[in-house]
Amino acid sequence: MLDTVKGWLRQVSEVGLLVIAAAVVLELIFGSPVQFVGVSVLNNITALSTQLGEQGLVGIISIGIIIWLYLRR
Repeated sequence: MLDTVKGWLRQVSEVGLLVIAAAVVLELIFGSPVQFVGVSVLNNITALSTQLGEQGLVGIISIGIIIWLYLRR
């Protein structure tokens, strides 16, 4: 049962990453306020990277943990 839940969560996270990538591409093609996305994905990504960059070592550790969790599959 746990393997089923892990597989389901892995698939949901992959779909989420694909949706984010598609939203970024659409925003680059059509401009910032893409009507059918509803939010500015690039502004959110920029704000997140700025916040992590301002934190110095804590930001680097956070990015490392996120990448490690994603690649751990």
